[in-house]
Amino acid sequence: MKATEAKLLEILRNVSQFIIPIYQRTYSWMQKECEQLWSDIRRAGSSDEIGVHFIGSVVHIDDGLGNIAVQAPKLVIDGQQRLTTVTLLLSALADVLSELPEDQDEPFDGFSPAKIRQYYLTNPLEKKEKRFKLLLSDTDRATLMAVVDPNVAVPPPEPSIRIQENHAFFLEQLRDSATDLAVVCRGISKLLVVDVALSRDQDNPQLIFESMNSTGRELSQADLIRNYVLMGQPPELQEKLYTLHWRPMELAFGQEAYSGNEFSAFMRDFLTLKTGEVPRLDLVYEVFKKYEREPSVAAAGIEALLADLHATAIRYCRVALGKEPDTALQQAFHDLRELKVNVVTPLLLELDSDHEAGLLSRDELLEALRMLEAYVFRRAVYAIPSNSQQKTFATFSRSLRRENGHYLPSFKAHLLALPSYRRFPSDEEFRREIQIRNLYKFNKSCSYWLRRLENHDRKEPIAVAEYTIEHILPQNPELPVAWRDALGSDWRQVQEEWLHRLGNLTLTGYNPELGDRPFLEKRDGKGGFAKSPLHLNEGLGQLERWDVDAMRRRGECLAERALEVWPAPQLSEEQRLAYQPARSRSKATPYTLADHPQLASPVIRAVFDALDAGIRSLDPNVSQEILKLYIAYKAETNFVDIVPQAKRLRLSLNMPFPELDDPKGMATNVAGIGRWGNGDVEIGVATLDEVPYALGLIRQSLERQLDDNGADG
Repeated sequence: MKATEAKLLEILRNVSQFIIPIYQRTYSWMQKECEQLWSDIRRAGSSDEIGVHFIGSVVHIDDGLGNIAVQAPKLVIDGQQRLTTVTLLLSALADVLSELPEDQDEPFDGFSPAKIRQYYLTNPLEKKEKRFKLLLSDTDRATLMAVVDPNVAVPPPEPSIRIQENHAFFLEQLRDSATDLAVVCRGISKLLVVDVALSRDQDNPQLIFESMNSTGRELSQADLIRNYVLMGQPPELQEKLYTLHWRPMELAFGQEAYSGNEFSAFMRDFLTLKTGEVPRLDLVYEVFKKYEREPSVAAAGIEALLADLHATAIRYCRVALGKEPDTALQQAFHDLRELKVNVVTPLLLELDSDHEAGLLSRDELLEALRMLEAYVFRRAVYAIPSNSQQKTFATFSRSLRRENGHYLPSFKAHLLALPSYRRFPSDEEFRREIQIRNLYKFNKSCSYWLRRLENHDRKEPIAVAEYTIEHILPQNPELPVAWRDALGSDWRQVQEEWLHRLGNLTLTGYNPELGDRPFLEKRDGKGGFAKSPLHLNEGLGQLERWDVDAMRRRGECLAERALEVWPAPQLSEEQRLAYQPARSRSKATPYTLADHPQLASPVIRAVFDALDAGIRSLDPNVSQEILKLYIAYKAETNFVDIVPQAKRLRLSLNMPFPELDDPKGMATNVAGIGRWGNGDVEIGVATLDEVPYALGLIRQSLERQLDDNGADG
């Protein structure tokens, strides 16, 4: 490796061509980075005290045998974003200077349009691609060539968005009457880089590349993976892998999704699908390298890995990017995305793959998607914490039976068998909760559930986006007198309680006209409910008043419709038992508290009852399981177990002892000691006075379990 400081313009003038290898990411600087560079250049150009302005490094390998003169093309390992952005600025500067009168002097020595183009942008005696000082990878190459020299290159049918937008940004800044072109030219002339030349024989470009991720726009996890799988391959294999697999993935995602976070999210879902574990988004690259080195994957080879990645990416575009050609399936995928539970995507990819393989028919796939939607929506309405869903979906397919005729029944059975925090809320729970939840701010927008309720069983769906959400009882905290009279003396309490509930919300195209008008005017006026074509407004035209009873009745009616829109899986009891895991089918008759004779003591029973009530009050979704030797309390799994003893209750907290905050020193570290119960923390509780403090320790175990299960995203 040889590193030297050099003016960027000198490097551009002396090097015949910089080439961005196919394994490099696409150009990704946004306007934010361009604004920063523009500001730095103007600051440097306007101050005599600033001799140079350092903008980073340019790391390259000679595209030859290593002893070629400086004019040889260079393969860029790091510095593409800076080189490209400065090229866009220089091209825009040449264009703007060309608009000035021909007899006008150069704003700064060496900065005429012809000199900029011939020194820094092109090789004027060369033809075709050799003519250009900077050659980008496929996505950006033709667009940059057309920007730099439109006389010999034309924009492609799908031009690079970043190239076009950033070039337009610099043109706008340079044409601004407040811009001093001499200051800009002087600032550009002060740009300094570290020119790092690598030796093919002695340097490891991959390791150097990984370390060059500290300036400019940070490399995404997908960028790092692309470089990892392509950079280390022989040139012929690089070209083959890129052409057959990586480039088609770029095209399938499109520029915005590929250059944003979507491709990194896909890589996370791919690894979740393969490993059954959900990696942190910022650790996807490290997990991918570990996966690629697994014996079975390594034995199959890099081509097989990329082929698998390519096939999964195409499915991801159908599932997560709206590119499914089947209208009904596309809508089902869309509805799941609207619920913003991204952790379900790996399971969707697997279902879609099984559908492609003929294990699941199209109608069965559609039914499975709708069941997943109902599962997610019901849980959100019931306010069950979503933490456990990450683990639920990552391991879901392990319980499926893929042989002929068993796939969908086993899918339903697994949903219905999910315990505690993972459970599928019952019809009774869903019917009750959807009527009393604040649905106006549900999932950041209530357009999803209003659309689904409105368009259920419609052959010609209503475009809900053309309507606005209407509160029949208005939101105005100072209700007009007519509304106060209709609601009675406790109108303020009624409004606070019922305003955002299911029974009071609907859709309208006449929100401004309806406003805070009395109910009868809302019913009969222009755009009123009496003549509304929407299913959601059925029955409102026959009502004479809008009060608590009316809101309650409408809420009950819509809740029944919601049970049809988001139904629970239907299986006979015989089927449910048939698809239960073997250990569940053979489970002995449940124990009761009577099987713990120590609780016959009035003192111990009183302490137990207080603990039991306190533990259940920590969260409504906590469940109790009575076993032969102890009583377990579960969220995702056991977080506290109670072992009744003659003179006390022995509690086991399922968490590491060092993580417990126990200022009174009530707990004991029992890691590695055999006993009944789960976890490394033991607490003895003998009196009612000790219960409140013990509950505080138990809460820590519960919260840790929920936090450890991760969050959706």
